[in-house]
Amino acid sequence: MSELAEFSVGYQVMPEEDEFFWKIVADYRESVTEVYFAWPSQPSGRAPVAEEHQEQLLWELQRLRRLGVRLNLLLNASCYGEKAVSVSFSREVVALMDFLMEKVGLEVVTTMSPLVASTVKKHFPRVSRRASVNLRIGTVAGLEYVADFFESYCLQREFNRDRGRLFQLQEWARSEGKELQILANSGCLNFCSFQTFHDNAVAHEKEMKGIDSVQDLPTLCRHFYRDETHRLKFIQNSSWIRPEDIHLHQQVFSGSYKLATRMHGHPRLVLAAYSQGHYEGNLLDLLEPGFSQEWWPLILDNKRFPQEWFPRVLACDKKCQQCQYCRGLTSQVLVALNPEGADRES
Repeated sequence: MSELAEFSVGYQVMPEEDEFFWKIVADYRESVTEVYFAWPSQPSGRAPVAEEHQEQLLWELQRLRRLGVRLNLLLNASCYGEKAVSVSFSREVVALMDFLMEKVGLEVVTTMSPLVASTVKKHFPRVSRRASVNLRIGTVAGLEYVADFFESYCLQREFNRDRGRLFQLQEWARSEGKELQILANSGCLNFCSFQTFHDNAVAHEKEMKGIDSVQDLPTLCRHFYRDETHRLKFIQNSSWIRPEDIHLHQQVFSGSYKLATRMHGHPRLVLAAYSQGHYEGNLLDLLEPGFSQEWWPLILDNKRFPQEWFPRVLACDKKCQQCQYCRGLTSQVLVALNPEGADRES
């Protein structure tokens, strides 16, 4: 790459691994500039961190601080229930941030909550406030509406491949002194119809433990892709950007990149691929969610993507009914592995 991309990566406790997350970051420090994390017991955009891991989290944050990595606290749950606009919640935010500022320091808070954003501005004016990707801000109007609440934005992922839209958003951000970021390795459905339901359910996951709940209720993406005829949409209508294509994306988008690693089974694999700008293997293994197990023995062979793939995607007019390019590409990159390990085209 002509210029190294900057990546923000999500912390996770790795109790069953023979390494710590901070060591993975240290190995790729040249491209990892920020680590985002949720505090134990606090709801966020993913499953809550167990309270018994608080000591380890704090220990690793201190080591990340010594590496010079920015620390980004996630207070980005989509729902805080009855305390969402309460004085007590505002005080809770201040107390947590006071503690973390003393112990490790913070540069950024990411949130969906106007209360959190306002509280941070009032009590911690030097801490930058970032709009969560789950706010789904993807228009100039959307950026303008909340300009008083945020210094930076993680953009609506559905426009990651929209060259014209990205230029518009970048132009506005530069004129207003704002910073933009995109989530590069999401496997979620674009414009997911159940996203609000899912985000709210995750926000209340702690309270729902022990409740008699339906165990076989799938996420919409996993339900949708069970039908193999729908897998064309994973190529045709997704937001992910391959490691090899980040440098091309940088020519359009001059912001930073967020990598989903908080729940990923192999965060070192993700950091290595995106830091090096190269990956040979099943592209599904880099994404969150990735569907590797559900699709097996089918894989998306990353080395089979042609060089013209991403430039064509960036210039695409999204009139899929009039174009067969992605259908042909899917048959090229979606490969079935046979039991001996040799592959064949599906």
